[in-house]
Amino acid sequence: MSETNDHDEQLTQDAVGLLKKLIRNACVNDGTPNSGQEVRNANTLEEFFAGSGAIVRRFESHPGRVSIAFTVEGCDPDAEPLTLMGHTDVVPVDRPKWSMDPFAAEEINGRIYGRGATDMLYITAAMAAVTRDVARGSTAPRGTLTFVGLADEEARGGLGAGWIAENDPEAFNWKNCLSEEGGSHLPVQDGSDALIVVVGEKGAAQRRLVVHGDAGHGSTPYGRDLAVARIAEVARRVAAIDPPVRSDELWEGYVKAFRFDPDTEKQLLGGEGYENLGGLARYSHAMSHLTIAPTVLRAGAAINVFPSTAYLELDIRPLPGHTQDEIDEMLREALGELAGEVEIQHLITEDATVSPTFGPLYDALLATFQEFFPGTPVVPTIAAGGSDLRFARAKGGVGYGFALHSKEQTLGSVLNQLHSHDEYVELADVDLTTRAYRSLVRRFLGA
Repeated sequence: MSETNDHDEQLTQDAVGLLKKLIRNACVNDGTPNSGQEVRNANTLEEFFAGSGAIVRRFESHPGRVSIAFTVEGCDPDAEPLTLMGHTDVVPVDRPKWSMDPFAAEEINGRIYGRGATDMLYITAAMAAVTRDVARGSTAPRGTLTFVGLADEEARGGLGAGWIAENDPEAFNWKNCLSEEGGSHLPVQDGSDALIVVVGEKGAAQRRLVVHGDAGHGSTPYGRDLAVARIAEVARRVAAIDPPVRSDELWEGYVKAFRFDPDTEKQLLGGEGYENLGGLARYSHAMSHLTIAPTVLRAGAAINVFPSTAYLELDIRPLPGHTQDEIDEMLREALGELAGEVEIQHLITEDATVSPTFGPLYDALLATFQEFFPGTPVVPTIAAGGSDLRFARAKGGVGYGFALHSKEQTLGSVLNQLHSHDEYVELADVDLTTRAYRSLVRRFLGA
C-alpha cells in the first residue's frame, strides 16, 4: 500500500474513533438552556487536538454550553480562508423505540449506530481529523483553516454559532464555510447518477395564533364563547392553506436532474405530481413551497374549567424571497372573518439564505466531487431545515453543505436517518467524507 493510502486510512481511523467518542458523550439538546452540555464533546475535541499546534479557543454561552474552535494559521494573508462548522449536540431519543443503546456507538455490519451518527457527528469527526492533520503538517496552508465544534445547532444555534456571531464575531472567519449535509445521490430515472450539494436553507417564520373566550365552570356550557372551539376552527383553516410552488432555478435544476419523461417533469415544475418522487416527495415539496405546519395546540389546565385563552403554534418555513409581512397576510386571508379575533404573535423569525453556485469555494467543491465521482453532475439544492451556515451567510460569507456518500446512499436514504430511531452512518461514508474533506482542504488552501 502506498504512503498516501496509508495516510488516508489512518485519517479515516482517526475520524471513526473520534465519532464513537462524540456519540458516547450523549450531548442531548432538548431545547432548554441547561441541556446539551456540549462541554463533554468540547473536552473530547480538545484532547483529540492536544499537541497538534492548532490555536484553541473555547466559547461558553451558558454553563456547560461550550463551543470550541481550532485554527491553523495560513502563511499567505491574501489567500482565501476556510471554516469547517461541525455541531456537537444531538436531539433527544425515544429509548423504547431503539433496538440498542443509542449512545453506545456500536459498530455492526459496516455501520456505526448512535444518536447523532448521521446528524452530524460523522461530518464533525471528519472535519476534526482533517484539521488536526493539517495542524500537524510541516508546512502551513496558504489560507487559514478553522474547525469549530458548535453547541446548540439543534435548537437553532442561539447558544452556539448565533451566540459567537453576536458576541465574538471576529473569533474566526465567516467568509467560506462548510457544514452539513451533502454528497448524497439522486435516484435518476435512467440509472445514471447525480450528486447533491446544499447551497441554501429555508428560513423561519414561527407564529403563535392566540384566541380568547369565556371562562367559567365546565358544567355550564350553554351560551358561552368557547376558546377551544375557536382555536379548533383556526387550526382547520390554517391547515387548509396551500401555498403555490416557487419554481426557481434551484427547483427546476433539481427536477430536471431526475430525467423524468416530459409530462412528469412539466407536472413537477408546476407543483404537482410529487408522488413521482417516491420517498423524496415530502422533502421535494418542502424545497419548492413555503410550508405551514401546525405543531403545538394549548388550551386549558383543569377538566372542569373553560379556558379563556387558547393558542396554536405554527412552524412556518419560508423560501428565499418570502417576507414576514407576506406570511402574516397569508394567515389573515386564510382566517377570513376570524382574522380580527386572532392575535398573531411572532416567535423565531429568520429569512431564508442561499449562497451562489459560483466562486472559489463552490468551484473547489465541484472539483472534489469530480475527483471521487468523475463525470457525475452536481445538483444544487436548498435544505428544508436549518443549519449554522445561515450565520455565515448573514455575515456576508458563503456556506455549503458538504459530505460524500457511496452511490447506494440516495438523498432519501440519508434524510431518513436524520433524527430517526436506530440512527446509523455507514463506515464507507465516514471514509469517503474524511477523504473528500482532505482533498477539498488541499485543493482550496494548498494544505
